Amino acid sequence: MSEISLKLEKRTAEGKQVIKLRKNDIVPSVVYGGQIEALSTQSPLVETSKAVNDAGRHTPIDIVIDGKKNLAIIKAIDIDPVNHKLRHVAFHKIKQNDVITTEVPIVLIGKGESPAERIGLVILQAIEQIEIKAKPANLPESLELSIVELKTVDDKLTVGDLTLPKGVEFADVDQDIELVIANVYEPGALQAANEAAGGDKDAEAEDVKIEDDKIEDKASEEQSKQI
Repeated sequence: MSEISLKLEKRTAEGKQVIKLRKNDIVPSVVYGGQIEALSTQSPLVETSKAVNDAGRHTPIDIVIDGKKNLAIIKAIDIDPVNHKLRHVAFHKIKQNDVITTEVPIVLIGKGESPAERIGLVILQAIEQIEIKAKPANLPESLELSIVELKTVDDKLTVGDLTLPKGVEFADVDQDIELVIANVYEPGALQAANEAAGGDKDAEAEDVKIEDDKIEDKASEEQSKQI
């Protein structure tokens, strides 16, 4: 059982009819997994957005359909790039004893307290999340990593510095524990690197725009297939 719950209704609207649903602040969704075929569903925008924000893609959620409660995790969401409203959600049904593979955020704690920051150095996070596996009851909302011991530009934090809760493992059995999560930089060197990167971006601006257009077109095609 999850602390987050969302009531879903079965959906009959398809194709262009889904556009009307969204205009009426109804979010189309799909539920799959277990022994059932994919089920088209829908729910109010406000309630759905809150549930999605609370659960993210790593916290189990109770979905209620026809009065029956099922445990699920959110596998995919689609956000309108113009109005930033939620426009589609994919739920994956799970069981309490299933081992779930999902990504959780890595949260740096102790910001402003490290010796490095006190002498004017900058700490930047290189990896924002990591894939883990665990049963639903053991899935953490995030993995915390303290930066309070960082002192010089030679210091860093890696995946090996993460402490996994009981019942939680890295999804990749060959996970690289030397992968850097956070580095320490001198402000001057960091600014120079950013300026150099900015120059490269300006030179490739047209290529990036073309690639973005391709990605958006592909996303639209995938969305059409989902609904």
